[in-house]
Amino acid sequence: MELQQNLLNYISRALLSINETVSVAESVTSGFLQFSFSQMQHASLFYKGGVTAYTLAEKTKILNIDTQEAEECNCVSQSIADKMALNVAKLFSTDWSIAVTGYAAPIRESGNHIFSFFSISYKNEIILSKKIELHHKTPAVNAQLYYTEFILGCFKSELNQMLILQ
Repeated sequence: MELQQNLLNYISRALLSINETVSVAESVTSGFLQFSFSQMQHASLFYKGGVTAYTLAEKTKILNIDTQEAEECNCVSQSIADKMALNVAKLFSTDWSIAVTGYAAPIRESGNHIFSFFSISYKNEIILSKKIELHHKTPAVNAQLYYTEFILGCFKSELNQMLILQ
């Protein structure tokens, strides 16, 4: 828990120090990323909000994801995560955005695997895109929490790089 609080504190301080904003679009994590940002000190100064678009219909309607592309991959691909990130940044007019889509439990559509795709954008450009794969017996809530912490750790690294360049 202390490690996670340190992560949240770092992200908060970094965003405040560079005076930039962030938004989130999530599916598989079902609000855990948004919850994490809401727990950060002074969140209202840099966290503009998020969208939990759990179904294909919501991703196409709210996040402007192409219906045909979404149907072809059950709305789970790196391309979909990239578009979710770019579109949520536009929706909330933020410097940074994070998006994630995937599976927290093995189902037929996932080939009975547990995995997710996430993307981080900065100033309307994808700067990090990755796939996370977990063991097929990972409990769903553990998968969601793992994705959340892993993604926040990656976001911290990107912020750290930004701070070094300034």
